[in-house]
Amino acid sequence: MGVSSIWHWVIVLVIVAMVFGTKKLRNVGEDLGAAVRGFREGMKTAEEKERESAPPLITAKDDEEETKPS
Repeated sequence: MGVSSIWHWVIVLVIVAMVFGTKKLRNVGEDLGAAVRGFREGMKTAEEKERESAPPLITAKDDEEETKPS
């Protein structure tokens, strides 16, 4: 019986559910989900602030258009 056996993990999950109870496990899951959502929103906000404060990038196409004689 190895660590990757499905029955091993089923037994472990049943024991954890009996020890902690399903209500406490649900609360832990909700808290973890809220933390992940908060982290993602914080990363999006940081990226938006970085884009606003960074100078615009000049691409090769933009550079060619500026150097073309009119």
